[in-house]
Amino acid sequence: MNLEGRCSCGAIRYKLTNSPLIVHACHCRDCQRITGSGFVINIWIEKRFVERTGATPKSVVLKGGTGKDHEAFFCDQCGTYVWSRYQVAPGPDALFVRAGTLDNPDAVQPDVHIFTRSKLPWLRLPEGATAFDTAYKIDDVWPAASKERLRRNAAAQT
Repeated sequence: MNLEGRCSCGAIRYKLTNSPLIVHACHCRDCQRITGSGFVINIWIEKRFVERTGATPKSVVLKGGTGKDHEAFFCDQCGTYVWSRYQVAPGPDALFVRAGTLDNPDAVQPDVHIFTRSKLPWLRLPEGATAFDTAYKIDDVWPAASKERLRRNAAAQT
């Protein structure tokens, strides 16, 4: 899977060179606030599979839905929030790429909805969608191939 995206002004471009580990729809208040929307679609992928060209994103440290810090990366020219690095995410240098910045954002859809305790009441999740009030346990949700990739990544770090 080769997915490409950019910030609004095009100063930052990127290509994802592997498939996502998983795709989240996060409904936490922090994601609502930073995106100015009801939720955000995050593509969880290893940093080494995100090939950036153009400008280097700037970053700011914010609190995530878990209460732990996360680093939000954005274009300093147009302000587009392109990805985050969450402190609580296991594995080496995982990035959470904003699917809305993809050239073709309908190429991905959420595997799981998280922090639905703060989901806007008028938003209806798709029938049968996997959803959690807060976070979840990876072993309970992720496909076997993604869990194995995460295991291999962790083993390579030791």
